[in-house]
Amino acid sequence: MLPLTDTVPGGFGLYVHWPFCASKCPYCDFNSHVREGVDQARWRAAMLREMDHFAARVPAGRRLSSIFFGGGTPSLMPPETVAAILERADHHWGIGDGVEVTLEANPTSSEAARFAGFRAAGVNRLSMGIQALNDADLKVLGRKHSATEATAAIAMAKGVFDRFSFDLIYARPGQTVAAWQDELSRALDMAVGHLSLYQLTIEEGTQFHTLHQRGDLVVPDEDLAGDLYEATQVLLNQAGMPAYEVSNHARPGQESRHNLVYWRYGDYVGIGPGAHGRLTLKGEKIATRTHRAPEIWLQRVEEGGTGAHADERVTPEQRGREALMMGLRLAEGVSLSRLTAEAGGMVPVDMAAVDRLSRHGLLTLEGDRLTATADGRQRLNGVLAALLG
Repeated sequence: MLPLTDTVPGGFGLYVHWPFCASKCPYCDFNSHVREGVDQARWRAAMLREMDHFAARVPAGRRLSSIFFGGGTPSLMPPETVAAILERADHHWGIGDGVEVTLEANPTSSEAARFAGFRAAGVNRLSMGIQALNDADLKVLGRKHSATEATAAIAMAKGVFDRFSFDLIYARPGQTVAAWQDELSRALDMAVGHLSLYQLTIEEGTQFHTLHQRGDLVVPDEDLAGDLYEATQVLLNQAGMPAYEVSNHARPGQESRHNLVYWRYGDYVGIGPGAHGRLTLKGEKIATRTHRAPEIWLQRVEEGGTGAHADERVTPEQRGREALMMGLRLAEGVSLSRLTAEAGGMVPVDMAAVDRLSRHGLLTLEGDRLTATADGRQRLNGVLAALLG
């Protein structure tokens, strides 16, 4: 058995990007693609080969904290592919009893029926893209499932997985605070221990961006979006699922361990088209990224073992900034000594700004721990701009 060692704070994760979807949602700017057919055996072999490439680079003895299958729609993968990837990951880094293995899924009937197969393959946590609990808003969001299918899939998932989460999007066109409160209450009745609640953002390159630019899509203004956010915090706090991160709520112990690797600035291997990674090698932090186009990625893996672009060194200054930007998303905050270590010995924040923001109730500094308050996390972009100059 591999020794239980981990030399990098924050943990060590594996991210697997499955780039294919049944359809492209109009708000989505993720690296997802619609294809008529996918050669599953070919793609499985390529995923395994790229994992082997990165495993050869990771220092011996590192053990996985978590594995996350994202996309795209990884629930379109055959359970056999998931099992093969997990078997290879176990060979390289070990998958102990405490390792979280999450798979993102869509709640269509054909995919929900495969939940048991994913559980048998080794997945122990499901994250489902529900997005709305009424048919009218699901149609606006371009989702292919109905509210009835969503609730049925949630019930099925709860019967298969002990740990389970689902996503909702708020600040949708025409949404009121009262309607959102009612929807959240229904969501809480179905939730187990975790909810991801994202404000709708209009991203360049999406269909929603085009519609918004020409005035055909109107979203809540900043004040209403703020009211929706605040209503979210009140309801989730009352339900015992406070925000442990800007958009993520959980009962104690039910937090997403994989996402905590990101937010705590740990290391992670990213495989599949468009996957990013961060690896600490000989004291240096290396950023990795693979080619976004699925067919080009596949060809490069088959020819050379990986679809990755050249490594990019993350400078100490960048490391300090990244660790701060990730850490302040968390309710637990981040330690100044950790930030200083990442930044090569220099404190990467403006301490005068820390004092000023603290007086305005947006930050707290208790001993070594720098934390954004609830108000600060709601205004995190402005807080970070002030801290980083």
